[in-house]
Amino acid sequence: MSTYYQPTKYPASTFESMTATDDALPVVVVGAGPVGMGVALGLAQRGIPVTVLEAADQVSFGSRAICISRHSLEVAARLGFGAELEKIVLPWVGGRSLYRDRQVLHFQMRNADHDVRPPMINVSQSEFEQIMVDTIEANPLITLHWAASIAGVLRSDDEVTLEVDTVDGKRHLRARWVVAADGGRSRMRELAGIRMQGNNYDGRYVIADIHWESELPAERTVWFDPPSNPGSTIIMHKQPRNIWRIDYQLDASEDAEFETQEDRIRDRITRHLEWLRNDLPWTLEWHGFYSARALALEDFTHGRILFAGDAAHLVPIFGVRGLNSGMEDAETLAWQLAAVVNGKANPDLLQSYSVERHDAWRQNIANAGKSTLIMSPGSHGYRTTRDAILALSVTRPEFSHLINPRQSSATNARLSPLTWPSPAELSGVAPGDPVEDRRVVADDGGETSLNVLRGTGFAVLGVNVDATALASATGALAGALAPESVRAILIGSDSASASVAVVPDADGGVVAALGARDGEVFVIRPDGVLLCRIDGVDRIDDVVRHLILGDAPAGASVTVDNGPAIDPAESRRENVWMGLSDALDQVSETDREGFLTRLALVLGSQVGRREFEEAVAAATDLALTVPADEKAGATVGG
Repeated sequence: MSTYYQPTKYPASTFESMTATDDALPVVVVGAGPVGMGVALGLAQRGIPVTVLEAADQVSFGSRAICISRHSLEVAARLGFGAELEKIVLPWVGGRSLYRDRQVLHFQMRNADHDVRPPMINVSQSEFEQIMVDTIEANPLITLHWAASIAGVLRSDDEVTLEVDTVDGKRHLRARWVVAADGGRSRMRELAGIRMQGNNYDGRYVIADIHWESELPAERTVWFDPPSNPGSTIIMHKQPRNIWRIDYQLDASEDAEFETQEDRIRDRITRHLEWLRNDLPWTLEWHGFYSARALALEDFTHGRILFAGDAAHLVPIFGVRGLNSGMEDAETLAWQLAAVVNGKANPDLLQSYSVERHDAWRQNIANAGKSTLIMSPGSHGYRTTRDAILALSVTRPEFSHLINPRQSSATNARLSPLTWPSPAELSGVAPGDPVEDRRVVADDGGETSLNVLRGTGFAVLGVNVDATALASATGALAGALAPESVRAILIGSDSASASVAVVPDADGGVVAALGARDGEVFVIRPDGVLLCRIDGVDRIDDVVRHLILGDAPAGASVTVDNGPAIDPAESRRENVWMGLSDALDQVSETDREGFLTRLALVLGSQVGRREFEEAVAAATDLALTVPADEKAGATVGG
């Protein structure tokens, strides 16, 4: 019997139009998806009433986004629904890719003892959203209207009037600020007359959920050119309650309308499961269609309308960055908009949201774009090199890193106007980087975590500083930012304090992870991003001025750091892959073989005879012969 999740349906909401004498609502959020509800929860957490408008009468149906990152779980915990979410999820730590029936990649994400949560979990977007709705319904500061779609928008300097279609006819709501989080087909974006810019990719995928009681492990499994569906790419993910997500690519010659009919979907899935030696019954529960896009608005702030999530930017599905980046949008926008609404910051602060989240989109595209060129190469050059990489990886594992899906990880805000740069010689966490949660031992000997200690607001983390001075500085910051919470954490001391959380850090793990020096102070934003590293608590006054103005301190300069160093050999192979792909796309179709021959002669003349002969041997098909007795079922199941 299927246990596929069926979301609750809600009655259409009824409400009256606002009159000219009514005070405008502080914030209206358009869209009750994960991003819109995340913004609403973050604002309500800071005492701001929020009205949410949702055109549908239920949360989304189907799995849609299923892979939730560790960072998004941290966001969920801070927004108040993480504990309920973690009760129903299925954790996983890695995956495998196969070329035909040979494994060419096995990857593992970081899952250290100090990590509070798994690197990735699977759960349907429908269930994710339902838990958020349940949390919102218990919050007296949030009003959620179902079956209320936007029909018109009228903007002025100090407010926005929304025309809303309801079951009782048109209604009008006035708001000081509107958050447009109404998805990739955003009605708010259409009414505002703005368009996204970027790229559409050629790859098209059918998405299906099946109920299948298989014992295969919970991991990301990908088959390139599998014998079950030659020429295609198939992705499989296990979800809770024996639901499996299967994505498979359509060839450019295949008709999408025909291939998305249920009998065709069942046929494709049946062929693959039979190839996996499946003898268990299964049922098709839901299906959809997807094409990859990398698009974004140039600016996420348009007067008093603020765009977030898919309404602001779209990323390819590969690497699961859509929902995860949207949750980052939600948490960042919530605390910054709350500071403006509460009169604690200049409205210019919201431009910081636009700058840093647009840059986060670029970071996601840099990785998702490479994944897409492997999963759905859209040109002859990239198809040729992708197939060559897969073939080589069977016997030359050094090429397999190019197949890595580059799973979603938290983006940085190093280029944000808010980020206060530190000297280049400092190691560890840089300003603008996310400060990950980690298990720590408190001064009473009990186990806790950094996120539990720092709460949902700002944190001032001092390393071997005076506890009284740290408490005083934290109090000054709290007074300036109230009602935003601010907590003090003292690292490297075993002296208990009433107003400061103490982490003895006997093994030095926290100090090492931060790259901290004695006397250094770390100021962490509510969204877990490091605002600044300063020498001593006496510079907190500079931090206060910095936040109120919404820009970096005078004289500060941003040093662009692209993150951890990449292995030179891996970087060289990546450059060769992309450079060769682009070159193949530029040469005449009739000269491709000649171009590759000339290239081989030039490169071969630069190495010794032995190295050249080894390269020729690696490039032949002989190394790819599959023993007749080697079956895919053993490879996949083992």
